[in-house]
Amino acid sequence: MRKLTVMIALLAVAAALPSVAPAKRPEVLRTGTCSNGADWKLKAKPEDGGRLEVEFEVDQNVNGRRWTVTITRDGARVFRGVRTTRPPSGSFSVNRRIANPAGQDRIVGVARTARGAVCRGALSI
Repeated sequence: MRKLTVMIALLAVAAALPSVAPAKRPEVLRTGTCSNGADWKLKAKPEDGGRLEVEFEVDQNVNGRRWTVTITRDGARVFRGVRTTRPPSGSFSVNRRIANPAGQDRIVGVARTARGAVCRGALSI
């Protein structure tokens, strides 16, 4: 009987404690306009495992345009490649999961065309 009383008391105390949900990690989103009128979006958010999920998107509304894309974290290149805008929206995106060392990080995405158009977005997380 005593064990049952102790168990009921412990359950009552546990039920009275406020529930603690894990803090939602903030997502940082920046948008802007490129030199040729296209739009860019740069997004970053922390994920489990100590990494950052980074997405850089350019929407030109023209299919078939090639862009050279570079993404850096704190000045160190984490991605470099070529992307081509695709139907139906005439856009492309680059998604990467990168290291997330302690402290604030500066993420910069730059996309350039051979015709001289430049998209440059930056954020701190």
